[in-house]
Amino acid sequence: MHFLDQAKIYLKSGAGGPGAVSFRREMYVEYGGPDGGNGGRGGDIVFEAVAGLNTLIDFRYAQHFKAQRGNHGMGKDRTGAGAPDLVIPVPVGTQILSEDKEEVLADFTEVGQRVVFLEGGMGGRGNASYKTSTNRAPRQHQPGMPGQEMWVWLRLKLLADVGLLGLPNAGKARAKVGDYAFTTLVPKLGVVHHRGREFVLADIPGLIEGAAEGAGIGDRFLGHIERCRVLIHLIDISGVDPVEAMQIVEGELEAYGAGLADKPRLVVLNKLDLADRELGQ
Repeated sequence: MHFLDQAKIYLKSGAGGPGAVSFRREMYVEYGGPDGGNGGRGGDIVFEAVAGLNTLIDFRYAQHFKAQRGNHGMGKDRTGAGAPDLVIPVPVGTQILSEDKEEVLADFTEVGQRVVFLEGGMGGRGNASYKTSTNRAPRQHQPGMPGQEMWVWLRLKLLADVGLLGLPNAGKARAKVGDYAFTTLVPKLGVVHHRGREFVLADIPGLIEGAAEGAGIGDRFLGHIERCRVLIHLIDISGVDPVEAMQIVEGELEAYGAGLADKPRLVVLNKLDLADRELGQ
């Protein structure tokens, strides 16, 4: 399954059904009168965090979500049926952002969390509701209220206990081919079992200098470690300057903000076998 952590989608709740214009026509009833019922309510747009999803890939193929409109009112004072809600499942850790990405509109942090995001329109009034002592045969009615609509961004921030980060080629992933700096291309989640306990670990794509300002792919994925409780910083001891490598990543965490620089961190020196080999020579 491909990993996708951002998606732009269009949402529209259902419009309310129109009210009816109707009059009683019954045998043996001396006086008729208006009996047009109200329209039904339009469907809501509802988001729900569900288990078993860890990517927004489904939203690459479906970007438009429209709830149904309510049914129209009918004679004999029958109210139109309300439309069902449109429930959109999202992975735990999903945020809903405004179209300009400036405002977080909803944040899903646990399984089962539901948010009614856009409400459906109210049904219109039928002519029976307009009857008064001075207006016994009203013919006015209301159309249903329109639904709400908007474009939003979905952004996924992985929920993990520990985040694994470092420069490209720090040893977080296994190279496919070639002796060159490589990196994890997409965040990956794994479960670590140790001494009867387990925790979730997130492997984040490697950072480069300037990542917090948009260089490389690191800034896009730094958000995935915002929710981590502990960060593990891998440093390639066989690199040209391990101290500089550490300072680059530390600087990017500070520049990104969101409290990343304040998280507890473990510094792990990797590829010690290569360093020993160089010292031996």
